[in-house]
Amino acid sequence: MAISESPEILGSTATVISTSHSDSDLDLLSLRRRTTNATNGAGIRAPDNSGNGEAVDYQDRVESANFTSNVGEKANEIPTSSDIRFTYRPCVPAHRRIKESPLSSDAIFKQSHAGLFNLCVVVLVAVNSRLIIENLMKYGWLIRSGFWFSSRSLSDWPLFMCCLTLPIFPLAAFVVEKLVQQNYITEPVVVFLHVIISTTVVLYPVIVILRCDSAFLSGVALMLFACIVWLKLVSYAHTNNDMRALAKSPEKRGADHMHDVSFKSLVYFMVAPTLCYQPSYPRTPAVRKSWVVRQSIKLIIFTGLMGFIIEQYINPIVQNSQHPLKGNLLYAIERVLKLSVPNLYVWLCMFYCFFHLWLNILAELLRFGDREFYKDWWNAKTVEEYWRMWNMPVHKWMVRHIYFPCLRNGIPKGVAVIIAFLVSALFHELCIAVPCHIFKLWAFIGIMFQVPLVLITNYLQNKFRSSMVGNMIFWFFFCILGQPMCVLLYYHDLMNRKGRAD
Repeated sequence: MAISESPEILGSTATVISTSHSDSDLDLLSLRRRTTNATNGAGIRAPDNSGNGEAVDYQDRVESANFTSNVGEKANEIPTSSDIRFTYRPCVPAHRRIKESPLSSDAIFKQSHAGLFNLCVVVLVAVNSRLIIENLMKYGWLIRSGFWFSSRSLSDWPLFMCCLTLPIFPLAAFVVEKLVQQNYITEPVVVFLHVIISTTVVLYPVIVILRCDSAFLSGVALMLFACIVWLKLVSYAHTNNDMRALAKSPEKRGADHMHDVSFKSLVYFMVAPTLCYQPSYPRTPAVRKSWVVRQSIKLIIFTGLMGFIIEQYINPIVQNSQHPLKGNLLYAIERVLKLSVPNLYVWLCMFYCFFHLWLNILAELLRFGDREFYKDWWNAKTVEEYWRMWNMPVHKWMVRHIYFPCLRNGIPKGVAVIIAFLVSALFHELCIAVPCHIFKLWAFIGIMFQVPLVLITNYLQNKFRSSMVGNMIFWFFFCILGQPMCVLLYYHDLMNRKGRAD
């Protein structure tokens, strides 16, 4: 072993020495100590907590660095006799301070686990590769030729036409704002017209989907688009109303609150990856075309991976299952657990494709600057933290247009939170129940069930400080129990509805 590979032992030889050394050794030791002290005074400030383990570690690092650098400068030279005499001396103590094992409870979160993370990634890839090969050998290729496009897709043209006509409603909202800006209509009339426009933008797609026997994915896409337009129109109307109020206020009259209705700003807002309207947004200087191409390739790959998992794993599991609330309990638990892993993969791929790839691609093309579409929700210690971090566009919309307006109108904080979850639950139910033509309120109940989970995880977080109990509860209810259960419930209700129709 080379000398430079053991800086701790090299440093220890400069600090602990036996009294039986020769005079030349002691002179060399004092010279090294003077060199170390000079280095500390010139460029390194020693910590004040002398005498504890941290001070000893610091002194070891300084002395080891000095001595190792001296050795490194003479790496090509033959070591002198004095260097050899101070290396691996038996009289030097090998154990000099209290230390914890890296995996002990006191030190485990202070260590870097990058190597273990790499191991988990390798094991995950190896295990899932084996499962994919085993699945293909046992069941064959289960993806249908019409998975991406089939003759039935042509019957969804009413939904496509409905999607193309939805931009009429933002145009109507713009006309309303122009009329009130020129004092042709009053504020109550403005509110009434905006309510009519925003309500119609949701009811119109619902009627079209219910009257057409369309594919489930087509219905979900249309409902998601309609809900996004509704959220944007509410923000557009609410923000303009607030800007008019500020412009008329004598206390806050000024250039910063001058109200001007711009069609260009509305068009940019309707296509921008945000749900909160404002006249201008932070913009990036240019579009990175090569970056957009790379992200687009990733989007295609992960979208194909989602389709593969759905067709090859989820569909067979669901088709060979029973209704979770009507069959055997142990069998239902087994189906839910078996479905949880591929469902988790699809959900993570969906999050990565939409919130990271698609929204960043859209932001890059539009030079939209604020790209905090999500935070580190996977580290959420409570369900409340998760809902604040996983979907930032919706969270900002809820805070801006529901939560704080409720507080300003004297509504208690707890009631405001319930109202926000109620709005979220209604739109989750619309986006799933309408394309399925089933109104069993499973999605609504699942979202409203988050309210007691918020209280439970907040209590556990306050009781067990700096623990991940809430994080484990979040992962269990969302990925192991909640989502697979909803998939089974809606699938069997949908199959029962089709069976009765046939």
